[in-house]
Amino acid sequence: MHSLEYDIKRILLNHQLVEAGEPLIVAVSGGPDSMALLHILAFLQKELQYLPVAVYVDHGLRPDETDAEWACVGAAATALGLDCEYVPVDTEDLVRSRRISIEHAARELRYRALRRCARKYEASRIAVAHTADDQVEELLLRLLRGSGRKGLAGMRLQNRDIIRPLLTTTKERLTAWLVEHNLVFRQDSSNDDLRFSRNRIRHILLPLLEGDFDPGIRKALLKTAANLSEDEDYLELLVQEVWPQVIRVEAEAEGEPIHVLDRAAFAALHPCLQRRLVERLLWKLGSPARYQHIMAVLQAGSSGRTGSELHLSKGLRVGVARNVLEFSYPRGKRSWRGRLRNSA
Repeated sequence: MHSLEYDIKRILLNHQLVEAGEPLIVAVSGGPDSMALLHILAFLQKELQYLPVAVYVDHGLRPDETDAEWACVGAAATALGLDCEYVPVDTEDLVRSRRISIEHAARELRYRALRRCARKYEASRIAVAHTADDQVEELLLRLLRGSGRKGLAGMRLQNRDIIRPLLTTTKERLTAWLVEHNLVFRQDSSNDDLRFSRNRIRHILLPLLEGDFDPGIRKALLKTAANLSEDEDYLELLVQEVWPQVIRVEAEAEGEPIHVLDRAAFAALHPCLQRRLVERLLWKLGSPARYQHIMAVLQAGSSGRTGSELHLSKGLRVGVARNVLEFSYPRGKRSWRGRLRNSA
């Protein structure tokens, strides 16, 4: 067994990333990283007893390259004896309708498509080909956007249904493995498009940092992310411990449970735990955990005026009472105007 294959096998086993007997959705773009992931997972499937399914998502952005990429992915899947899915999505339509970036829209549609395939095949895990290089770029991107400790902990080997078996492996090592095994892959031209912030980090910022500041910047960033990730795991355990002391669930409104936060118990927590608890609650309620929303809830918990309320995303209301904050969707999960007290 090649050293790379052995290393990925140990990661899959040590972190329990795959389940024996289950299908495993594998996102494959045709590029070197995802093609290496597909072939390595196919090589290990008999020993670890999962069932890989290759999924190619066509974002509709590079019609001149799509056919060749899909042919590359389909041919590899056929040669490996794997099921393969082609899923087209309309990225530009989502950009127009939501007024979001192409990067954001493509990512959102890609994961939607992968999860549809997961439901079709009754798979609980989706493997994506993020590498150590992607981790470094992501850390710099998050740093420039002002992310906190949790964001700077970087991507995880597993985040709910998403697994990243290549996260500690470099692109250089993966490409060398593909060449050594005479395996075909495609190069995505959009990876050189400097309109995308990630590409500017890859082609401009990282070379600048390596050349003018520290040639070991990549290793330093990965070490920082690993340390912060361990801290995050511990802080998450603390949040789980205090959650039942601070949050309770009461009767439902419009089919949605009302979550009640005890203001006194909340005030007794360290500000770090307060922020994390509110973030977790907002995500649990299906509302984006934006920084300004988290800080608004913190202020309401500490000094909010009784009878006042916060209007958050998708119709979420936070009512301020003397002893508690009440999180509810009084008219369901939809945007609407008006005060909670007048919604009867």
